[in-house]
Amino acid sequence: MSDPLAALAVGDRPEPEPLPGWTTVRVLAASLNHHDLWTLRGVGIGKDRFPMILGCDAVGVDESGAEVVVYGVIGDPDWPGDEASDPGRTLLSERFPGTFAERVAVPRRNLLAKPAELSTVQAASLGTAWLTAYRMLFVRSGLRPGDTVLVQGSTGGVSSALIALGRAAGYRVWVTGRTEAKRAAAVEIGAHQAFEVGARLPARVDAVMETVGEATWAHSLRAVRPGGTIVISGATTGPNPPAELSRVFFREVSVVGSTMGTRADLASLLSFLVISGVRPAIDSTLPLDRAADGIGKLAAGDITGKIVFTLS
Repeated sequence: MSDPLAALAVGDRPEPEPLPGWTTVRVLAASLNHHDLWTLRGVGIGKDRFPMILGCDAVGVDESGAEVVVYGVIGDPDWPGDEASDPGRTLLSERFPGTFAERVAVPRRNLLAKPAELSTVQAASLGTAWLTAYRMLFVRSGLRPGDTVLVQGSTGGVSSALIALGRAAGYRVWVTGRTEAKRAAAVEIGAHQAFEVGARLPARVDAVMETVGEATWAHSLRAVRPGGTIVISGATTGPNPPAELSRVFFREVSVVGSTMGTRADLASLLSFLVISGVRPAIDSTLPLDRAADGIGKLAAGDITGKIVFTLS
């Protein structure tokens, strides 16, 4: 794949101009996601939309001076269903400028009050990776407390959220990791056991959380029990793994897609963290003018938790 840093520039852009029903937020912190890497590589965005301000997540200060969490999904206000199923939905940084800026314009309905119990950096980590993990586990998987879940990939933003949330919800959490250090880090943040990628597990699991794609898909199909579920929300190593459809139909495995989450999901996630005491793992905090350092680190896969950019 192309080097994402080759498309990155830091500079000045015009002040955001809110649309009707929108408002402007002064950004305090914004977290980095794989979505930003894909955008820099030109995936999911047309050349006519560059230059584009990156960033889907943020905590900032609204027009009244209150600290708010930004919900990054921009949907049709007239869509009758939830935002995750809106065919016209988009994320900040796709059609509208994102959060890696001093100010960002968003619909007023996309702002949630930041709980006092969460720091600015913690709350800024939630809107994409943690929201995705919350919906995968608690909305799409069908898991119950006491069930066993396998998280493919151990220490990225979504994976670390899946581990922490799953442990707090009473699931037995198993993970895979490419290196001994990554497996140890996964156990430290809550996994019950960690295994090498592709390893034979002690038993088949009730559900697999799949964000890796081609590199782990065959293992996911072997690891899930008959009648179990594979929840897919990404494919960081490639979107077109071998189908192995015989395993799917013969074992009656459910393959379920999951995309981000709704504003209501984000509100529930915030409440869950306040009540449970779970907090996002933060890999590093950098000033926004050092965004290239954070993006390079994410591209190398050398992270445990979230990278957050701060603005003074």
